Amino acid sequence: MKNEYVLYTVTPCDLAGHRLDISLTIQNPDPGGQLLAMPAWIPGSYLIRDFSRQVETIRAHSAGQTVAISKSSTHAWQCAPCDGPLTIDYTIYAWDLSVRSAHVDETHAFFNGTSVYLSVKGQEQLPCHVRLCPPPRTQARSWRVYTSLPEATGHPQAARRYGFGMYVAPNYDALVDHPVEMGLPQVARFRAHGAQHELVFTGVAPNLDLKRIVADVKRICATQITFFEPESNKVPFLDSSDRYVFMTMVTDDGYGGLEHRASTALMAGRRDLPVVGRADAGAGYQTFLGLVSHEYFHTWNIKRIKPAAFAPYRFDRPNHTSLLWVFEGFTSYYDDLMLLRSGVVTETDYLRMLGKAITSVHGTPGRTKQSVAESSFDTWTRFYKQDENSPNALVSYYTKGSLIALGLDLLIRNETDGQRSLDDVMQLMWTRFGRDFYQNGSEQGVPEDAMPQIILEATGVDVSSFIEQYVMGREDVPLHTLFATQNIAMNWAPISALPTLDLRVRAEHGETRISTVLENGAAHAAGLSAGDSLVAINGLRVSDPLSLDRLLAAYRPGDKVKVHVFRRDELRVFTAVLGEPVATQCTLERMEELPAS
Repeated sequence: MKNEYVLYTVTPCDLAGHRLDISLTIQNPDPGGQLLAMPAWIPGSYLIRDFSRQVETIRAHSAGQTVAISKSSTHAWQCAPCDGPLTIDYTIYAWDLSVRSAHVDETHAFFNGTSVYLSVKGQEQLPCHVRLCPPPRTQARSWRVYTSLPEATGHPQAARRYGFGMYVAPNYDALVDHPVEMGLPQVARFRAHGAQHELVFTGVAPNLDLKRIVADVKRICATQITFFEPESNKVPFLDSSDRYVFMTMVTDDGYGGLEHRASTALMAGRRDLPVVGRADAGAGYQTFLGLVSHEYFHTWNIKRIKPAAFAPYRFDRPNHTSLLWVFEGFTSYYDDLMLLRSGVVTETDYLRMLGKAITSVHGTPGRTKQSVAESSFDTWTRFYKQDENSPNALVSYYTKGSLIALGLDLLIRNETDGQRSLDDVMQLMWTRFGRDFYQNGSEQGVPEDAMPQIILEATGVDVSSFIEQYVMGREDVPLHTLFATQNIAMNWAPISALPTLDLRVRAEHGETRISTVLENGAAHAAGLSAGDSLVAINGLRVSDPLSLDRLLAAYRPGDKVKVHVFRRDELRVFTAVLGEPVATQCTLERMEELPAS
């Protein structure tokens, strides 16, 4: 029916109780009884999260009469048949301080659509109007609204920029891809190739150097725009919004990000952000800029260039794909590379970052047991549900995926004498799968087995054996050889000269607890287990993780030590033979001359 739409009204109703009131009005409900559903997961975070569990109360009514509503499955509700417009009123508990869900208190309200908006089954393609309302508390009524969701221009209740009122999305899939931040954050704005970008920082961040952040993020954004659209410099998000919004929640030590089609939700540690008057922002700031670069790159790579399994998303179940090594791995490769290309970091900084990634992958025993294709497919049940044994059993499609991208880039450059690179692959994928993804209903995703052919078409290089060995297989990418042809030396050195127990520990409630026992190491052979609380080494107390290193410094590899631990409430003693300091660190440096052929 012409001009039909679904209407949502969202009000932060109880700031101290962390609640949102939602009202959903359906003009023409299903005459047989309307089915409603809450997404089970949020794109970009591949785990069933059961957002429906945060629905505290729900009721339905039509024409002043109560309509029966009941749960029909874990994520769905069934309404009884009714004639006229149907309204659903429900309350969401919002106390998840993360980028994935919703968080409300007296300082702000933040929410992702997947944890707030019920979908109207059978009407997901209808336009969605969203009325955002201020909180009832007087001191919070000065809050402003920050979102990439477009204002409902022409509507009598249309919101003004940064104001409460009516917003609009073309359909449900678009609606849930525009998170909302309400409050009084620190805000800065800039234009990159003429497109508006906003930086929104919520939380306490004293003397935040917004000028510096704007200068650096603008360079990163401009570089990525030109990378994908070298001729037009056209931003991708014009199909969804007239602006891009970086929403950052500042905490003591937070870190994380989640991409959306015209925005991103970030968490950053206070110490990782630059402050006014301090020239050296430190490595933590580079980490923050890498996160910004990563999520912005996703605007092209996964929000528009998608695996076929995500076109469209199915919100009620896992969406399996073996291609996350492309969509997260390639993005993890390009995030730091874009810092280098934009001039935000030096080549020395960049090589240090690469060395850190290589060290991380090679320090993971699980890389010999799981391929990145398997890691991609199993993310729903393994990567996002890690436990104490995960380093021994899993490999990350983020970090090893970035090394796959690096290896492919170096291989292509070598095979084509520098005439082609992985850049050509990304640009082909953009023009074929991404540029028109949200336009004219052309939602075509990348097929599961398409990457060898795409790379061959883009570069002329047959990488099928490379993908078979290092993507489908579990071998280490031969980076040493590939780097040498690019005049870069790859070296390994021990991270520490200390003998080792081959375990990882963490401080927990005043104890030093074993978090992981590395397979086939000294602790494994001795019988130590994850969860054990270290008490003493040869009778000397282990007071914290640093004291463990101090105690081990008195010994040499091959020495036997008695290790006292509490396992649950039982005191146990084990004899361990200390291992060699085998953990190694990768360093990369530019060579002055090419090696002799």
